Amino acid sequence: MPADFKPFDKEEWLRLEKKADQLRRLCLQTAVWGGSGHVGGSLSAMDAMTILYHRFMKIDVNNPDMEDRDRFVLSKGHCAVGYAPVLVDLGFMPEEELHIFNLTGAKIGMHLDCNKVRGVDCSTGSLGHGLSLAVGFALAGRVKGLDYMNYVLTGDGELNEGSNWEAAMAAAQFKLSNVVVLADNNKCMIDGRVYDEMKVEPLDKKFEAFGFNAIRVDGQNMKELNDAIEAAIKNHQDGGDKPTAIIMDTFKGAGVDFMEDDYHWHYGSLDDELKAKAYASLDNYYKKRVERAEKEA
Repeated sequence: MPADFKPFDKEEWLRLEKKADQLRRLCLQTAVWGGSGHVGGSLSAMDAMTILYHRFMKIDVNNPDMEDRDRFVLSKGHCAVGYAPVLVDLGFMPEEELHIFNLTGAKIGMHLDCNKVRGVDCSTGSLGHGLSLAVGFALAGRVKGLDYMNYVLTGDGELNEGSNWEAAMAAAQFKLSNVVVLADNNKCMIDGRVYDEMKVEPLDKKFEAFGFNAIRVDGQNMKELNDAIEAAIKNHQDGGDKPTAIIMDTFKGAGVDFMEDDYHWHYGSLDDELKAKAYASLDNYYKKRVERAEKEA
């Protein structure tokens, strides 16, 4: 965790809510600039990316290859239209790069290339393999005598393919308590509902059977996300021998009423008119989130 880590009080909660709201809007604007993007899954995962990068992760924008930095793997690698704004906001690249998102000659496209984009730990996009990469990062750190966290953001729709479950077995076998899976359980994939295409639930029970600590949370609740990630870090710091899986129950297109829970917005195009409608919906969404923080903090 960063050296200036703060308690999760009302001030911190509200700070994260404001940042997540800004990033949701920048995500949508990026889709307008680029003509299209995987906006639905980016919005469902934005709270997780916000709290990781703006509260928990040990990183240095001026030294992105710092050996003992925390690692982040966007296993649901299509969601670059959400991830790139996070990196821009942190200062890894100028906002002008978003203006040409996915256009000819741009550094950033539908899948972020770690050889071109500062702050990206590995290239992803072929679904189902992010956990394998994180296991490799964790084992490499062990060999080098380095201690850092390895966060993997997966989608429920990609947990039916690739090498994820082989990697889950390996993470438990090698007692990689510094591996944390955040599963964006938005229940939608490109061509339908996840439970219609290939059932993956109960994810918490499956990860427990594979040797993980499993925590189920509302993935659009900063307090629940905070408590789960803190528990995962404490498990590692206290010498625990299990990796952690945080199952985040979310909604595709979270915050935008005409996108929410609609798999057709797995990928979509936005013009200025649709963006204005989306921003109006985000105004109401942000207001409700702030009211919850004020009440529950």
